[in-house]
Amino acid sequence: MKINRLSSKILFLFLLSFLVFSPIISLAQLDINVEPPSSNSIKIKNPIKINSIVEFLKEILKAVIKIGIPLIVLAIIYSGFLFVTAMGNPEKLTKAKDALLWSLVGAAVLLGAWAIAELIVTTIPKLE
Repeated sequence: MKINRLSSKILFLFLLSFLVFSPIISLAQLDINVEPPSSNSIKIKNPIKINSIVEFLKEILKAVIKIGIPLIVLAIIYSGFLFVTAMGNPEKLTKAKDALLWSLVGAAVLLGAWAIAELIVTTIPKLE
């Protein structure tokens, strides 16, 4: 009981300190070498190095792949753990089989989305 209260207090303090200090850490630095804007034109710098929607979607897909593949590996390892701990119990074996099935379905969806995106990216420039 005391451990639970202590851990909840530590979690509360951590979240409170995160809320207090995250704006301080995330503030951007000022660029001292910026010229004052002329009266004729104002130029806004693009902070993101992406100039088109295709590049934006490509970067999002890369991030999803980088996050998704390790999650799939962990899910397959977890389903293997379920198989080992089932020890012949039919209910636990069914749960382990379902976990493996859905892990593989997730992998197929993720890799299929990547393959379709690559197909579209390589096909569209040829159409123009």
